[in-house]
Amino acid sequence: MPFDQLSTKLQDVFKQLKGKGKLTDKDVKVALREVKLALLEADVNFKVVKNFIKTIEERAVGQEVMESLTPGQHVIKIVNEELVNLMGSTQSKITFAPRGITVIMMVGLQGAGKTTTSAKLSSLIKSQGKRPLLVACDIYRPAAIDQLIKVGKQVNVPVFSMGNQVNPVDIAKVGLEYAKENNNDVVIIDTAGRLHIDEVLMDELKNIKAALKPQEILLVVDAMTGQDAVNVAESFDNTLGLDGVVMTKLDGDSRGGAALSVKAVTNKPIKYVGMGEKMADLQPFHPERIASRILGMGDVLTLIEKAQQNIDEQKAKELEAKFRKAEFNFEDFLDQMQQVKNMGPISQLIGMIPGMNTAKLGDIQIDDKQMAHIEAIILSMTKEERLNPSILNMQRKKRIAKGSGRDLQEVNRLIKQFEQMQVMMKQFSGMMKGKKGSKFKLPFM
Repeated sequence: MPFDQLSTKLQDVFKQLKGKGKLTDKDVKVALREVKLALLEADVNFKVVKNFIKTIEERAVGQEVMESLTPGQHVIKIVNEELVNLMGSTQSKITFAPRGITVIMMVGLQGAGKTTTSAKLSSLIKSQGKRPLLVACDIYRPAAIDQLIKVGKQVNVPVFSMGNQVNPVDIAKVGLEYAKENNNDVVIIDTAGRLHIDEVLMDELKNIKAALKPQEILLVVDAMTGQDAVNVAESFDNTLGLDGVVMTKLDGDSRGGAALSVKAVTNKPIKYVGMGEKMADLQPFHPERIASRILGMGDVLTLIEKAQQNIDEQKAKELEAKFRKAEFNFEDFLDQMQQVKNMGPISQLIGMIPGMNTAKLGDIQIDDKQMAHIEAIILSMTKEERLNPSILNMQRKKRIAKGSGRDLQEVNRLIKQFEQMQVMMKQFSGMMKGKKGSKFKLPFM
């Protein structure tokens, strides 16, 4: 996960500071030297790190901090504030045209995920009550148009295309007219990319910009490429004038350096980040939430938003009633597990809980495959078995193991754990009886 190693190192540094009753100038300087090394190892731009450390040192080595009752926490507060400033202070939203059609031009190199991101963005905009249209202007990459049509169907957003024999500028112009005729209020143009920046590409993009005068030009960059992503952003901005950046694959094995560098180097905000392959995995970029996660304070707001989007409130109330009566069965467990799975990878969700850091969990495996194995076992049960687990004899267990592709030992382990959970529920429901006005709720309610 991004930032995990950086988060671990920074938390270790600050743990030492918090352990001191008073801080000296030397304590702060030693700690900031460790912070500097951690940021450089995370592939943050060298100049950005240098200025960042200088700013913190100027604020931290002072009478106010040294005389504070909790000087260590005071330093952490300063680092948090400067991390937020580094990434753009506040969330930067898309600016929609006050009237008429909003044109959003998606640009970037090949392989960054531009076409998929265009569809993800259209889905996000559609959820805000807009009527987006995707326009296929990448006539060079094989199957680029087919890919856009395919992902457009997945999010139920129309795609305008004219094939790969028409000039992209003309496609963009006709696409805009099509949007006017069909009552679309947002046009997202998926432009062509290259393996590297060249004059031909930039001229084409400049011509599309001149013809359509887009409200937003968003650069899609791959977080996995580290500082190359920052260099690409600088080049595109110098030529086109960017309005923002969309960073993809931030859920991959990236060190997070690009996310911490791009605003400081280009002065252009990150507007969205891709955190997975699903169409719903494009998230607005909140600098304060990312800073909070890096410093081990969690990201409860994003966790709540994910829960609100994916957890059925009525089902949650029904589940609470069953929990109180100790009537929870495998059918309920499966339903709850599938809803949580819709929120994203478990490791991502754990990273949002304050004080939790997946890099520090050691031998504990946060494996989404494990959830898939459990799901396969439960789905291999009949409805009667899921509703009444007490009928699961050896013959039934062997059939379930065979049907799920798991071994008998794994099936037995799951059933035993479930039975233990049921016993706990009965004990808990007994404790809750007679307590009027109880505030007890299931998670995410």
